[in-house]
Amino acid sequence: MKVTVVVAAHKPYAMPDDPLYLPLHVGAEGKESFGFTGDNTGENISAKNPTFCELTGLYWAWKNLDADYVGLAHYRRHFGGKGRGKDPLSRVLTEAEAARLLTGRDGILPQKRKYYIETLHSHYAHTMHVEPLDVAGEIIREKYPAYAVAFGQLKERTSAHMFNMLILRRDHLDAYCTWLFDILFELEKRVDVTAYDAFHARFFGRVSELLLDVWLSQQSLDLVEVPVVGMEKTNWLKKGGSFLLAKFFGKKYGKSF
Repeated sequence: MKVTVVVAAHKPYAMPDDPLYLPLHVGAEGKESFGFTGDNTGENISAKNPTFCELTGLYWAWKNLDADYVGLAHYRRHFGGKGRGKDPLSRVLTEAEAARLLTGRDGILPQKRKYYIETLHSHYAHTMHVEPLDVAGEIIREKYPAYAVAFGQLKERTSAHMFNMLILRRDHLDAYCTWLFDILFELEKRVDVTAYDAFHARFFGRVSELLLDVWLSQQSLDLVEVPVVGMEKTNWLKKGGSFLLAKFFGKKYGKSF
């Protein structure tokens, strides 16, 4: 069983020392190399990175990797394993652990993130510009009507597999990426990214986070969840304050946390 997880990074960063992982420089087109494989090699959409974020890494992995299972992680967030050391890198899923988990299964996902006082749609609408998400829903209703009900349930659901993190068997990854990028490329035609500042123009990556579970709703896959290991501490006071400003005073997020 060959499993490869690309780790999307736009700058040099400490990486897991394990053959499971392939550090990938996302948005490498036109940039100076810092030693990682670039997502501007082979078939790629590297130039779209300012708006598609880590999805240029997913696209590159889909089109260029030869493995039984292919996955995507992020330089600041990894799939968790059984390690319990103080260094977060020591707690990252290993190749041996992934192989055991994937035996007889279709993939691995991060544990769902829960939003206790809002639905997925209302949280997005308060913190981001919701129009691109709603246009994605229109595209789904037009092109993939079997998924329309699941998309509509974003207004009721309060948890989701976030961060665009996944490890899927090759055939399932093919099916998911074919569906996802067809929707996103159509979204690109319908929404003017120049109407947003640089932070909010990255909506393709944010919309896709909510589309994964929409796609999964029509699949019958045997998946296992593992914890997410953060490489950096989250300032929950600042994040919570920003959320309250967004929810009650209409101040959209201005940066990632």
